[in-house]
Amino acid sequence: MRWPWSGEDEKKRSHSASWIETLETADWSMFTEPRTVIPSVILTITTITALRFYKSYLRRIPSVNHIKPEYFRRRSLFGRVTSVGDADNFRLFHTPGGRIAGWGWVPWKRVPTTKEALAKKTIHIRIAGVDAPELAHWGREAQPYSKEALDWLTEYILNHRVRAYIYRRDQYDRVVAQVVVRRWLIKRDVGLEMLKKGLATVYEAKTGSEFGEFEQQYRDAEERAKQDKVGMWTKPTIIARLRGEQAKSVESPREYKTRHTAAERQKKAG
Repeated sequence: MRWPWSGEDEKKRSHSASWIETLETADWSMFTEPRTVIPSVILTITTITALRFYKSYLRRIPSVNHIKPEYFRRRSLFGRVTSVGDADNFRLFHTPGGRIAGWGWVPWKRVPTTKEALAKKTIHIRIAGVDAPELAHWGREAQPYSKEALDWLTEYILNHRVRAYIYRRDQYDRVVAQVVVRRWLIKRDVGLEMLKKGLATVYEAKTGSEFGEFEQQYRDAEERAKQDKVGMWTKPTIIARLRGEQAKSVESPREYKTRHTAAERQKKAG
């Protein structure tokens, strides 16, 4: 006696058997032929290479928290300066690939211009190897030439494209970097230019100093600025001296910070 559903089971077994027979009789050799293998390998390699290239060179880094540790001392960041907060640091909007990658002319690759749009999308850069005069803050008085240094840096790099050769992340979540800007088709080291103009000193902190390969070049530039009496190293003219104006000793930014820190500690202790 045949079960009512036996016919359906036989159909399933027949279909399964026919599928297995099809697989067994299929000609799989076509998948090992060069005309099939070579394009597949090329497509795979091209896809993997394109993804790696994008991740390494075209993916935007929005903040310091997105910079991988292995990038420091090996990579540089190219972008537009969106603000200058002090005479030796600024904010950078990363634009990987620059104009070639569409930044500035492709509609969806434009640098924001408002504080709201830029919030949490920029990298705080600290110019390596130099220390600029301190502006007035936290109840401390401004150093001589602090405003001149800030004004110069603002005019020199604000809204310009720069390349930052990143060294490390500091305790204030800034990226310490050598910064290069193109001026009149010539690449300029921003920190070095500040030293030449007497608007900064060589960074003298006991820890955290970064120069890359340029420490001696920076020290030579500072010494020349002192000899030429430019910027903070300016001395009274002959006429000024005849009027009784005396040359003042220059307090470096490091000495300024040390003096104020010691005074504040003494005040707390007393």
